[in-house]
Amino acid sequence: MTSLHLQAADAGLGFYFHSRDSGGNNNMEPEMEDNTLELMNTSVMESQNHVDDLSPKKTTILTKLSNGPVMTGSRKRPSEGNCDKEKEQEQCIALFDQWSETVQVEFVEHLISRMCHYQHGHINSYLKPMLQRDFITALPAQGLDHIAENILSFLDAQSLCSAELVCKEWQRVISEGMLWKKLIERMVRTDPLWKGLSERHQWEKYLFKNRTTEVPPNSYYHSLYPKIIQDIETIEANWRCGRHNLQRIQCRSENSKGVYCLQYDDDKIISGLRDNSIKIWDKQSLECLKILTGHTGSVLCLQYDERVIVTGSSDSTVRVWDVTSGEVLNTLIHHNEAVLHLRFCNGLMVTCSKDRSIAVWDMASPTDISLRRVLVGHRAAVNVVDFDDKYIVSASGDRTIKVWSTSTCEFVRTLNGHKRGIACLQYRDRLVVSGSSDNTIRLWDIECGACLRVLEGHEELVRCIRFDNKRIVSGAYDGKIKVWDLQAALDPRAPASTLCLRTLVEHSGRVFRLQFDEFQIISSSHDDTILIWDFLNIAGGAIHCSESWRS
Repeated sequence: MTSLHLQAADAGLGFYFHSRDSGGNNNMEPEMEDNTLELMNTSVMESQNHVDDLSPKKTTILTKLSNGPVMTGSRKRPSEGNCDKEKEQEQCIALFDQWSETVQVEFVEHLISRMCHYQHGHINSYLKPMLQRDFITALPAQGLDHIAENILSFLDAQSLCSAELVCKEWQRVISEGMLWKKLIERMVRTDPLWKGLSERHQWEKYLFKNRTTEVPPNSYYHSLYPKIIQDIETIEANWRCGRHNLQRIQCRSENSKGVYCLQYDDDKIISGLRDNSIKIWDKQSLECLKILTGHTGSVLCLQYDERVIVTGSSDSTVRVWDVTSGEVLNTLIHHNEAVLHLRFCNGLMVTCSKDRSIAVWDMASPTDISLRRVLVGHRAAVNVVDFDDKYIVSASGDRTIKVWSTSTCEFVRTLNGHKRGIACLQYRDRLVVSGSSDNTIRLWDIECGACLRVLEGHEELVRCIRFDNKRIVSGAYDGKIKVWDLQAALDPRAPASTLCLRTLVEHSGRVFRLQFDEFQIISSSHDDTILIWDFLNIAGGAIHCSESWRS
């Protein structure tokens, strides 16, 4: 009985077969010889077809690299095989080096296409470190330090700390490029909290100065950054816990008591009083600097800028005052009843009245103010207005909020939801926040008119409301000021019990008006006081952090 053992060695197109019978004689039977020849012919044809598929250039390449010695039945000694392998590799490399880059790439692509997945992974691991470039180190060597600095200037603080640890060259680029200074400057430009801290802590004088000016080294800004972060964390904790330093201004009204409206900046507070006067206070000393008189009724609303103070009164007039001298520059007589609220910006002013109307004015100058349009639609006193370039928003005792086009003064839509009259609102971007005598606060999407959230907690009419990117602050006739989490209020998944962060109780009468920023709330009341709630400078002051305030 004969058993056939086939051993194939693929060297070019050769196949070798060995036959052994039971007697130990090696021979090849005629039938098997025919099969072997047929197999060899088939293999030659298949290989030839594969070669024909290649481009002439690649065919030449493969032919040259495939013309190695054909394997025979006899085996070479290992040392001879290694020597031949090394010679073949040297020949291949020498031939490879003679080709153009394009031909080299084509050839390597062809080789890779013939490899298995494991080989691809090995090549990938080998190529990865070769493809990496330390461009931050390389750029200064080419005289392009400014590009390296510009790239690293986009990093946040944590990434900048990591970059300093990469190597001495990266650390040098960061130091000489004053990148910690630039990071702080970027934060001051974009974040009001950073800007406020820079002004209050006096380190703004070291910012926004070029390199020719004498400025501290980069290490100063590097050490300053974590101190700023600590200050910010302290302020946020003070807001959450209700820690503040309280200052009180006694307005000492002549006849009837009550402070109906106010506005402040870093230097002064301007207030409108029930006794028909406007009082200007020094914000540091809390002394009264000036008293403006002229209205014959309570001063119900006011707004000022760097040039003028504009006030509205229960005497139905709007007066324009010089902010420096206190001189009356203009008196507008249009409304038939008390002027309840007003806003002005960029040459446009909007006033509203107890007479149910809204007046839109063009302000060419303090002395040149003309009526553009009267908006009519509310069925009760219009208590408050706000506007931007797109919309004018008004709220009324008729329980509705109406939206009007700023450019055309045409009516757009009505927001319905409050159960009683609306006393206050603020509008910014798409968000409207309103307070009502139904004791609730509502958040609205102005574009679709949907009510996004109802905040409950006040026990009486919500008289004043303001919001920024983080918080809503409201004041009510219950004498309380509440601080709400705006972002949570906009999240429909947030439980109602988590929305009120703090309730502040210091006023002994109705809260009429308030404004706030990142560091403080300033509020006025029927109790004839103005309170300054300072969440920044609490050390050494009267710190009020009663747990009873927790809502």
